[in-house]
Amino acid sequence: MKELGSSHIHISPPTQGLHRLAVLAVCLVWPLIWVGGLVTTYDAGMAVPDWPGTYGYNLFLYPLDTWLFGPFDLFIEHGHRLLGAVVGLVAIFIVVAAQRHETRRWVRVLSVLLLAMVIAQGLLGGMRVILGDRTLAMVHGCVGPAFFAFCVATSVVTSRVWWRGASKAEKRPTHGRGRLFLCSLLLIFSYTQIVLGARVRHILPDALPGQFTATVAQHVTVAVLLWIFSILAFIKLRGCGDLTLVRPMRALVLSVHAQILLGVGTWVVNYGWPGILGSNVIQTIPGAANYLIHAKGFGDSIVVTAHVAVGSLILAVATMLFLRLLRSRYLEQTLPN
Repeated sequence: MKELGSSHIHISPPTQGLHRLAVLAVCLVWPLIWVGGLVTTYDAGMAVPDWPGTYGYNLFLYPLDTWLFGPFDLFIEHGHRLLGAVVGLVAIFIVVAAQRHETRRWVRVLSVLLLAMVIAQGLLGGMRVILGDRTLAMVHGCVGPAFFAFCVATSVVTSRVWWRGASKAEKRPTHGRGRLFLCSLLLIFSYTQIVLGARVRHILPDALPGQFTATVAQHVTVAVLLWIFSILAFIKLRGCGDLTLVRPMRALVLSVHAQILLGVGTWVVNYGWPGILGSNVIQTIPGAANYLIHAKGFGDSIVVTAHVAVGSLILAVATMLFLRLLRSRYLEQTLPN
């Protein structure tokens, strides 16, 4: 048997328990990113002034009625901490399962890295509260999606799909370098967008007008590049005959288009209609002419937070595609056709 990166290739996964835990982590981290986005949108990061406790209470022992029926900013900040703690526990279980059942050394290392990332993310969040530092908040917002991508990577490399090409080598489709290169660009651009988006969310426009404008311009430029290369990658992959690649690629393209619309919506709810549209165009949009920006309006906050969450989803799908193509490319060069 051979394994990716060594002299053995397994043709069946060692255990499904690790994969199920990784999928559970993925299912928990994406809502965690949603809640984290709401925390930033509502400026609720300081709603609980102490850490790691909550107003002197143990995190898990804070009164339920005070949390559920208290101020909304307290509800989402404490909820964010609780969900983050649950993700940390799942990460510990992933490490234990990997060390006990996983035969691939690099996957065991990946599980430890996953735990290290969630610990670092918790520390970043805590230091952001203690120091009240906006830069730490921005870094916290960048590490979260990266951790999400690592959770997705763990679920991909422990899944049955990962081994299917090795067990059915004669039916394996051919994937050239061009497809892998395009998906690597999607991975790079999607994370670059997240970093630039975090900068936009945490830069004060009035304090640093030049830096804010430049960051927004970079964010828009990378968005256009991501849109172009996602379409090119879809064109390259749609005829490959591998549904484990075609379906995620289709979802990624749709997500990129939705993300662009959400990006426009985010700008509108934060800063108003772009002047480049002109008053005549704005008049043709139903309700646009009378639209007013409402500070922390619930509907507007959902648009902004969805923009953050979909950006992380794009990164996750790009990670999945890149790893599956990397696996296919390796099998093409290792196994006989």
